[in-house]
Amino acid sequence: MVKVGVVMGSNSDWEVMRHAAEQLKTYGVAFECRVVSAHRTPDLLFEYAETAGPRGLACIIAGAGGAAHLPGMLAAKTTVPVLGVPVPSKYLRGEDSLLSIVQMPKGVPVATFAIGEAGAANAGLFAVAMLAATDPQLAAQLAAFRETQKQTVLAMTLPEV
Repeated sequence: MVKVGVVMGSNSDWEVMRHAAEQLKTYGVAFECRVVSAHRTPDLLFEYAETAGPRGLACIIAGAGGAAHLPGMLAAKTTVPVLGVPVPSKYLRGEDSLLSIVQMPKGVPVATFAIGEAGAANAGLFAVAMLAATDPQLAAQLAAFRETQKQTVLAMTLPEV
């Protein structure tokens, strides 16, 4: 069963959002990817959000650039947690997207991640961590990943001066 929705406002956002999908795939988490535009397909957005819970989605990772209304509008229409990823925009480097996503009004939360690829990857890992809270196998995989990260840092050396 699909557990995570990965949505974006345009297929041009895929270069960033694929990093969330790659994390989910690495951990064997079932997910779906869709283009859902807050401005061009609002009825689809409402349908997607309203059916997310009944369809069994544990969370939605939503990437958006520019005005970045997608994550907030999804959050307004579902109680399923929404993880927002600001996608870099042509003119303002994604800072506009970040501010649009992070400045949600009290009562309509969106967990907001960094701009771009790192934010998308971390949103994917955050979704894995959410699911790991009730899935011991996933929790073990995540713990092994963290241990590998730790060992990588501990093995680092610096050149002598």
